[in-house]
Amino acid sequence: MNQHAKLRIGHSACPHDCPSTCALEVELLDGNRIGRVHGAKANSYTAGVICAKVARYADRVHHPDRLLKPLIRAGAKGDGVWKDASWEAALDLVAEKFIAAEEKYGSETVWPYYYAGTMGLVQRDGIDRLRHAKKYSGFFGSICTNLAWTGWMMGAGALRGPDPREMAKSDCVVIWGTNAVVTQVNVMTHAIKARKTRGARIVVIDVYENATMKQADLALVLKPGTDGALACAVMHVLFREGMADRTYLEKYTDDPKGLEEHLRTRTPEWAAAITGLTVAEIETFARLVGTTKKTYFRLGYGFARQRNGSVNMHAAASIAAVTGCWQYEGGGAFHSNSGIFKLNQDVLEGTKMRDPSIRYLDHSRIGPVLTGAKDALYGGPPVTAMLIQNTNPANVAPEQRLVKQGFLRDDLFTCVHEQFMTDTAKLADVVLPATMFLEHDDIYKGGGNQHITLGPKLIDPPEGPRTNHFVIEELAQRLGVADRPGFGMTEQQHIDIILGKRGLGSFDSLKEDKWVDLQPDFDTAHFIKGFGHADGKFRFRADWTGQAAPNRPPKSMGLFGPVERLPEFPDHVDLIEVADEAHPFRLTTSPARNFLNSTFSETPVSKAREVRPELLLHPDDAAAHGLADGDRVEVGNERGEVVLHAKLFNGIKRGVVIAEGIWPNSAHERGEGINVLTGADAPAPYGGAAFHDNKVWLRAAS
Repeated sequence: MNQHAKLRIGHSACPHDCPSTCALEVELLDGNRIGRVHGAKANSYTAGVICAKVARYADRVHHPDRLLKPLIRAGAKGDGVWKDASWEAALDLVAEKFIAAEEKYGSETVWPYYYAGTMGLVQRDGIDRLRHAKKYSGFFGSICTNLAWTGWMMGAGALRGPDPREMAKSDCVVIWGTNAVVTQVNVMTHAIKARKTRGARIVVIDVYENATMKQADLALVLKPGTDGALACAVMHVLFREGMADRTYLEKYTDDPKGLEEHLRTRTPEWAAAITGLTVAEIETFARLVGTTKKTYFRLGYGFARQRNGSVNMHAAASIAAVTGCWQYEGGGAFHSNSGIFKLNQDVLEGTKMRDPSIRYLDHSRIGPVLTGAKDALYGGPPVTAMLIQNTNPANVAPEQRLVKQGFLRDDLFTCVHEQFMTDTAKLADVVLPATMFLEHDDIYKGGGNQHITLGPKLIDPPEGPRTNHFVIEELAQRLGVADRPGFGMTEQQHIDIILGKRGLGSFDSLKEDKWVDLQPDFDTAHFIKGFGHADGKFRFRADWTGQAAPNRPPKSMGLFGPVERLPEFPDHVDLIEVADEAHPFRLTTSPARNFLNSTFSETPVSKAREVRPELLLHPDDAAAHGLADGDRVEVGNERGEVVLHAKLFNGIKRGVVIAEGIWPNSAHERGEGINVLTGADAPAPYGGAAFHDNKVWLRAAS
């Protein structure tokens, strides 16, 4: 019997912002300590494989720098002078400040702010129950999925797709816009299985030679924001060389003749000039997918990081419609299964208490919001009080200088509920210590697969940290809304309601089963009975202003960006920050292997493996600027400038630079992080945050 089998094992789900939502087996050493974390072998998607950073989760749970006591600011904002407080005193102060702010400016001056530091439904989304009960400002959560989901929905009309486990049954797996080895390792589990058992080819398309590209049979490195051009040229070749499935096109798509005519001028030569690929690379890729019926396009969230990402996602998904590969097991295109779960969270979120007259604020635009930009405030009062859970905007949000400037306002009161003293917590007035996922009950759904997985409490937290649910309940009592629907219940009771309304049993039954598989049948997943639009057709002609989407902004916010420039058919459109004479480089801020957004940047192994903030730079570009490997390099644009260390790297196009990972601001020598350089403008049509879409200059740092 191996050592793992002798240990007491608890079952859970990874809570982090990753499509894999891995099912976990956790070594339980005693009532409050864990050992290693393993992937659940019995879960058919996780298949026993998890990323190394989650395997070492004991480094986070038992980290000596965890926040253990409520803290109240005792000096100037950001100076780091704190005094310990009791939970009662800290929560009393938060409620007092919220009430005072509301009395001065009205309820909309308070903005509860959160995101995906946990993907657990109860601990993440319960904050909205307090929001709606108190009529605080609404929250338009735009930072992650918007551009990708919007582009997908324009074509397919429903947010689902072929079973991700079918990748193992493919003859060609196209991994496009995701560094899966780093960000969703299970994609590779199934793709590699297809290679080993079927001889499948793996194609990887990205903006640099990353860890996933090293696994590829065909690796295509293109310039950032040019995916649409590649997709159009591929479809041009498919039509030109008779590889388009015309029978499928006539039955399942809206205007194949119009698309073919549109693509006549979108030749490989045209696309090569835009993408930086060669004509041969484009034609090789087109012929591979055109002659391999069981091609599975795994389309990632890289599409959500460019201002033209919706157009690019739509174009990439359109290839699968031209080849007709949706018809086959192991074929089709997949982005997310988020549309299949259909969980009713009305009680948890208090949606029946929502007042439609209350404004929404765009969470990607927190910098403009907190600095009083009129277009960001939608005619309402300034934000003068905030509760922040599950996110670290002073580090991860665009236009970092504006964000920090806003948090440093004397008239803004901020309470941050956190696990560590993050960049945002450092700027708060009150900091509350938070539990970690193994220390509370929650439930998770996996957009990258098909499972709803339970995450029951497995260990006791240290003395001090409290759950998100506890904080919401305690504030509700102090703010006079604890008698409203949905309050006064435990996490398990909320989970019972959510599962019960879907006919999936209860907390106790799911604890026994560990997870439930909700993958639709083949015909539904592959759109054999029609796509999600009313006419059942895949739409090549995108309705950029009329199409519903899971993340479309409320009508009160309207549409965003230069909607008039969005193309009728799949195309390349320069809605990106195009390099110019003053800013000759394009910067992307791609994920680091050992971090996940700003999480894990506090753990010793992750920090040691990432070493320091670096800028990947083509050797020829470095030579042209008199830079050697390891030199300090200053990178900037109109938003600001930061200093990193140059790392010469052949695996990118000239004129492109890459800064991997979101290092804490303090890891940079001037105390400012990479998001000083990213823009907070809302892209067309439904918003988002274009983190990989920045024009910059660079020079040797003085």
